[in-house]
Amino acid sequence: MPGAGHRGAARARWLGTGLLGLFLLPVSLSLEVSVGKATTIYAVNGTEILLPCTFTSCFGFQNLRFWWSYNSSDTFKILIDGIVKNEKSDPKVKLKDDDRITLEGSVKEKVNNISILLRNLEFSDTGKYTCHVKNPKENYLQHQATIFLQVVDKLEEVDNTVTLIILAVVGGVIGLLIFILLVKKFIAFIIKKTQEKKKECLVSSSGNDNTENGLPGSKAEEKAPTKV
Repeated sequence: MPGAGHRGAARARWLGTGLLGLFLLPVSLSLEVSVGKATTIYAVNGTEILLPCTFTSCFGFQNLRFWWSYNSSDTFKILIDGIVKNEKSDPKVKLKDDDRITLEGSVKEKVNNISILLRNLEFSDTGKYTCHVKNPKENYLQHQATIFLQVVDKLEEVDNTVTLIILAVVGGVIGLLIFILLVKKFIAFIIKKTQEKKKECLVSSSGNDNTENGLPGSKAEEKAPTKV
């Protein structure tokens, strides 16, 4: 029957997709590497800069390998290579290409920090710096994150005058609107109280008029007894 064959093929495809999803799920929940939110950092020539890198792992790690690489338009090299034995051991450097580089990392308190400090910066240090990590518990899958370093002669000062003016204007407008709303509410309160007083005066005045005109309910309605 053709219908049964189609149904069997459909079940096989669904089963294959499910198994593939189960296989890829650990990968999606595996180790992650981060170099921070900034994709580009700036540093002055002759100073030093910290190149950040941290990692997280849902499966834990053992004999985790890490290394930093440098890449420019005409150069590629491994700057530092190391290993982290386990979650209770600090990173150990096995290879270092440049004496200006120092490993600043630690895995204590689950920081998992493998950042490096680059001293005595030169203009030639401008380029891409990539932090690589491999975890044997994840079949040696490689994870990485890249940050771009720009070495400059001096850092430009950011002029915040326009921003401050805009903030002052916006703050002034908001303050004015709040003041207007408060004044409006105050005036409405005064008008309400005035109207209530007018009503009381009208009621009181109406009672006095009734008394003077001898209307029912007034003292004028009372008459002296008739003498026989």
